[in-house]
Amino acid sequence: MRIFLILTLFSTFSVAEISTISPHKSSILSGPSVTDFTPHGTQPDLMFDLEPADSCSTCHGGAPSAPDDADNMPFSTWAGSMMANATRDPLFWAAVDIANQDIPGVGDFCIRCHTPMGFYNGHTKDGTGNMDYANGCELSGTVNSSESKLNDYQGVNCHFCHRQDQNGPNDEPQMMQNSNVWIDDEVCDNPELNNPFGPCRKGPYKDYATNPDVGEPPHEWEQSNFITKGEFCGSCHNVTSPQVLTNGVLSYAKTLIDSQGNDTGIPMPIERTFDEWKSSLFSDLIFQNGLGGDAITELPNLSVGQTCQDCHMPKSESLDARACVFNAPGARAGTLNKHDLTGGNTWVPMILKGLYGVDLSTGNFDRSAAFDYTIASAMDMLQNKSALIETNIQSTTPTHIDVDVKVTNLTGHKLPTGYLEGRRMWINVVAIDNNGATIFESGAYDTNTAVLTEAGTKVYETSQGIWDGQTCVTTEEIPNGEGVTIRKLFHFVTNNCIAKDNRIPPLGFTGGTNIEMMPVGISYPTRPGMPGQLVNYDITSYNIPIPNGTPLPITVTSTLKFQVASKDYIDFLDSESTTASENDLCVNSPTRPQTVGPADQSRGAFMKSLWNTYGKSAPVDMVSSSTQTQN
Repeated sequence: MRIFLILTLFSTFSVAEISTISPHKSSILSGPSVTDFTPHGTQPDLMFDLEPADSCSTCHGGAPSAPDDADNMPFSTWAGSMMANATRDPLFWAAVDIANQDIPGVGDFCIRCHTPMGFYNGHTKDGTGNMDYANGCELSGTVNSSESKLNDYQGVNCHFCHRQDQNGPNDEPQMMQNSNVWIDDEVCDNPELNNPFGPCRKGPYKDYATNPDVGEPPHEWEQSNFITKGEFCGSCHNVTSPQVLTNGVLSYAKTLIDSQGNDTGIPMPIERTFDEWKSSLFSDLIFQNGLGGDAITELPNLSVGQTCQDCHMPKSESLDARACVFNAPGARAGTLNKHDLTGGNTWVPMILKGLYGVDLSTGNFDRSAAFDYTIASAMDMLQNKSALIETNIQSTTPTHIDVDVKVTNLTGHKLPTGYLEGRRMWINVVAIDNNGATIFESGAYDTNTAVLTEAGTKVYETSQGIWDGQTCVTTEEIPNGEGVTIRKLFHFVTNNCIAKDNRIPPLGFTGGTNIEMMPVGISYPTRPGMPGQLVNYDITSYNIPIPNGTPLPITVTSTLKFQVASKDYIDFLDSESTTASENDLCVNSPTRPQTVGPADQSRGAFMKSLWNTYGKSAPVDMVSSSTQTQN
């Protein structure tokens, strides 16, 4: 049994946060002026190291002789995902640069989520303020090398998820944010094992005795209900300004300033995807409280209680589904959750395929094909499972058309959700006369310049800023010789106020008065007969002028568009990332110089070059609908 030093921390949360500090970590955090941005949850210096994903791929990666394996096996469907490539994401590294410039050393807070291998190997912090750790310069391996024991660039890998416990080693509670997870670090105590030699691999199934096609795995295993719950995802998919331990004193890096300028004392809520789900009718807790109402008729695809895994790790429909090459085809038919962890990002996987797809392909495994699988899955999520759009003419006169466009959120969280910087969704409305000429457009986007005409456009996004004593500042004026240019600001770790959040709530959203999640700059009505629950749709009205002599009829088409990274965001990263190159940034690192990634340029400049090369993060057309006037 390991010895854990337990520090109980009482904060603004409903339960106490408790930090586990290993003897090794305790020693490296000694001395004057010591700051730790990640003091909670299981700490580095594990007794049993996390195993690399490559050690799982042999059995869980599929066989060339079984074509269905590529679309079903855990490793195969995970390999192209943003989770698997979280440490390779060039957009992430450019953002880390800005974060470290804003708060020196805070990079560990960011990197912890993106490379569990690096964090638990002790390669992201040493407690002395050495910026090589916070910058990721001490990570082992290279960004284009595969998931081996010596490579920290393998993202959120198999062992990290399958060794998590809901509670700590002394029954400490789960912490629902910032990757403050509890890692099982003891020899597996499953009584069904004869000779355990390491921690349990936790999974949802326990049918080895009843299903002869499956067979007992050749490693430690333990059935876990926790891994099937939405709470399992909540450990990472709530992001909050970090609680910082400085010379034994705890404080939050930033607390939330409300619209009146009052410091609420609440740690700044940066992302709240899990809480959004927990406050929706997709959450099984809400249904258990009997608040489902007529949800099934409002959202036919919604079944009672949908967890994150139900949508983002859907069950395989293949009759030959299996989880391991030693299983017979069909051993998991109808029960295998695919590990694609699909979101809405189609752009970065395309970049990663172009940069590293060939290098990461090993043996019979084609990593480029895995990236294609991820892109196709994300496109399907955006276009078929996320939203509906309706275009309705309310009235027509000889001089104008009044049109309402209704966008309905089909997801279990806000639309869009997740990482807030540069991410947005908007409505494009086009009116075309009978000769095919455009007489009106709102939400026009120039694919050559990547500029969105924002005037009069409904843009769904979150805009966080810094309180200046009077208002929440999200832009600055830059002299340009002829006047000033308004530049948007993206200071992820120093923001302390919310200037805008008009994203569409999920069905039955009960967070409308919760300052950490409530809409800002827009009012959503409550569902009829369901006080306290907001509607999951937004209606925008358009007055479309009809020029004299316009040939009728007029066709009005509305399209919902989603973009991962705006031009404003990419330009900000490029201009604010000031280090000459990553090799210069990491000049003292034993793994430098390198020749891959942003080796000879700043991370921001590298991201800008990729943005230009890979379509400038062109928006995806999610859903469209059209209507037509009478002649």
